Amino acid sequence: MGAIGLMGAIAVLLVLLAQLPAPTSIAEYAALRAAMASVGSFVLFPSLGLMLVAGLLSMAYVRAFHNAGWAWAKAISGIIVFQAGLIGVLGPLRQEAERSAQALVGGIDPAALASSITAETRTLWLLMVICIANVVLGVWRPQFGWRVR
Repeated sequence: MGAIGLMGAIAVLLVLLAQLPAPTSIAEYAALRAAMASVGSFVLFPSLGLMLVAGLLSMAYVRAFHNAGWAWAKAISGIIVFQAGLIGVLGPLRQEAERSAQALVGGIDPAALASSITAETRTLWLLMVICIANVVLGVWRPQFGWRVR
């Protein structure tokens, strides 16, 4: 469920990235970048934390998950999503929002903005694929791994 909520935040960020105006329209660009930073801070970040904590707590609590290969795969992918979300998405969102606010007041040349859009888009799509794989693992629960006798 946490991955599904996270996918919603990722979808919103992908739509907003697609709607970004050229950095030469600095007022609109800065406003949309501030909105994206807010989505990252108030939706994406809590979803990441909730997904990771809920997954790890369920693994710790349910003994059947201790030896289930699919549960370990979900735990590893959850940690990867958390780290990539913080470093690859949330950090650049906040940084670009700050830079666009500085460009709005004349501190930075607007031509220097928008250099990370391709990397942000690719990271968001990669996180979306990993979240989908997490949901599939949770529903399908394939029987790979080891058996304890």
